[in-house]
Amino acid sequence: MAKSNDPVTIKKYANRRLYNTGTSTYVTLEDLALMVKNGEDFVVYDAKTGEDITHSVLTQIIFEQEGKGQNLLPINFLRQIIRFYGDSMQMVLPRYLDISIENFTREQEKFRDQFTKAFGVSGFSGFGAMEEQVRRNMEIFDRTFKMFLPNGRPEDAVPPAPQAERSTDLDELKRQVAEMQKQLARLGDKDPDKA
Repeated sequence: MAKSNDPVTIKKYANRRLYNTGTSTYVTLEDLALMVKNGEDFVVYDAKTGEDITHSVLTQIIFEQEGKGQNLLPINFLRQIIRFYGDSMQMVLPRYLDISIENFTREQEKFRDQFTKAFGVSGFSGFGAMEEQVRRNMEIFDRTFKMFLPNGRPEDAVPPAPQAERSTDLDELKRQVAEMQKQLARLGDKDPDKA
């Protein structure tokens, strides 16, 4: 049977049970997490109202994973995210994070190789490179922010780049995101609250 490109429909009932309409079976949040890891796309609807509740279900999966001690999100990152709620940058941040994680995912293999080289036999190195990546990432973020200024126009904020330059910028952003995540993880390990 050929795999459909359409997302699987999951219905959530009042008793909190989740029903996979593709397999005609009840599923758990762990089952949905496994579907995500396997690259299976799904949409979750409230069975009574028909409302799309995919976002809240995915957030719940993350909450449960974090609660199991699989802390992927560093404390400083979580605090920064909370600070963005209600902020004028709230509308820019989701797209920025989406692009960053897409780039990170595409470059996962390169990241693994870089991680092995950085933390392999020679031990940790590259604080200067990491700081440079963070600086470049902030420059890209600043350019993105300027595109959304109330008095500015996107064409005034960032001139269109040729395709090759955009590709280089994306590669650089991917590298910066990977390095920032490493730095945030280390900072989370040095959190004074843990001492």
